[in-house]
Amino acid sequence: MDSRRAIDEMEVLSRTATRFRPWLVRGKPAPRLLFFTDPLRTPDPEGVAEHLPPGAAVVFRAFGAPDAEARGQKLRQITYRRGLLLLIGANAELAERLGADGLHLPERMTAELPAIRARHAHWWLTVAAHGEDAARAGAAAGADALVVSPIFSSASPSAGPPLGVEALKRIVAAVPTPVYALGGVRASTVDQLLDSGIIGIAAVEAFGA
Repeated sequence: MDSRRAIDEMEVLSRTATRFRPWLVRGKPAPRLLFFTDPLRTPDPEGVAEHLPPGAAVVFRAFGAPDAEARGQKLRQITYRRGLLLLIGANAELAERLGADGLHLPERMTAELPAIRARHAHWWLTVAAHGEDAARAGAAAGADALVVSPIFSSASPSAGPPLGVEALKRIVAAVPTPVYALGGVRASTVDQLLDSGIIGIAAVEAFGA
């Protein structure tokens, strides 16, 4: 995706995201947009972060990359300057070193959330969920928000069959915890989510610079 098209896509998603219901986490507005980084699919996360609207969040997923610390420091500087949240994927130690705002846990790490909360009461903690049972587990563990995926067909090599909007609605109705939709969320699909009950959207390549 060229930079102009990426910016146009982001503008559509940002504008649509303002139509989802607002939600407060410990008295502060939850972001409407979550940008998930990926070493292969988003090679320039810093460029994307520079164009995100204030109040959005960057979820930095290093996946063991050797430059994780340096890249994370750059993202911390950008997010701080631009009024964005920075969450770190699955690595509490890296989040601590970077002074991040919180952590995003994959579904397999849901059970670790209470212990992380005990050490970092102020962190914003989100959990991935790929179905209703996982969403219920994340809510029971005390997640601030759930990231449910994949909703639509996704380019992620690890994504399973799309859940669809109706399944998303059932998950939203089943848990008290706010929900974000991830997976195939683009300018061409986002309108389908407007009546789903989610509080915001998450994407990888749709925000790509």
